[in-house]
Amino acid sequence: MTNAEKMIEVRDLKKHYNYGQIKALDGVTVDINRGDVMVVIGPSGSGKSTFLRSLNLLEEPTGGSIVYKGEEIVGTKIDIDKFRQNMGMVFQHFNLFPHKTILENLVLAPVMVKHADRAESEKRAKELLARVGLSDRANAYPVQLSGGQKQRVAIVRALMMEPEVMLFDEPTSALDPEMVGEVLDVMKELAEEGMTMVCVTHEMGFAREVGNRVLFMADGRLIEEGTPDDIFNHPKSERLKDFLSKVL
Repeated sequence: MTNAEKMIEVRDLKKHYNYGQIKALDGVTVDINRGDVMVVIGPSGSGKSTFLRSLNLLEEPTGGSIVYKGEEIVGTKIDIDKFRQNMGMVFQHFNLFPHKTILENLVLAPVMVKHADRAESEKRAKELLARVGLSDRANAYPVQLSGGQKQRVAIVRALMMEPEVMLFDEPTSALDPEMVGEVLDVMKELAEEGMTMVCVTHEMGFAREVGNRVLFMADGRLIEEGTPDDIFNHPKSERLKDFLSKVL
């Protein structure tokens, strides 16, 4: 992938707590290229979510560098709201406004933040809802939706801002097992369309099938990275072999 366009360059990224006693991230270096579907795996507490949240500065790194499309974003005075429009984020929990309909939830940010035309935003929201199989739920309220449906709405909400990168932080971990597939299907479709994605997940099947690059993290460090074949079929480190023996 020598000709790949680098979108995000992460260098020696650190995030320490408690005056350096807890090293959530301890010197992570990686490039994220346009069109990558990068899947981040590892045991709980390994720094996966901290890494993801640092990419859009929900976590302020203690040290290191993140360059997004040629611009340093750590420790600089960038317009954080404008910057975050480029990175859609989908969390474990859906964070939908319970008192607003699904359609109102979806048009809120484009209209308020990007000053988009409301009618255009509603049209786009309905198109995206149809794409994820929820065209009949535009006027429903979040309480009327299943967990899987809410998470699909959360993905659409992120897509409404037309981001260049989608960040997924364990998007299926709060779902009942039978709802996991419907969310992963939407993510697979996005991957096939060339969306640049970084996904923290415990779904090893998804990592294997959809990711083009897999990162294995443990103890705040990037231990191994490679293709799904490299990571799952030819692990090098004992730490990764041990992890895979427990999850596969």
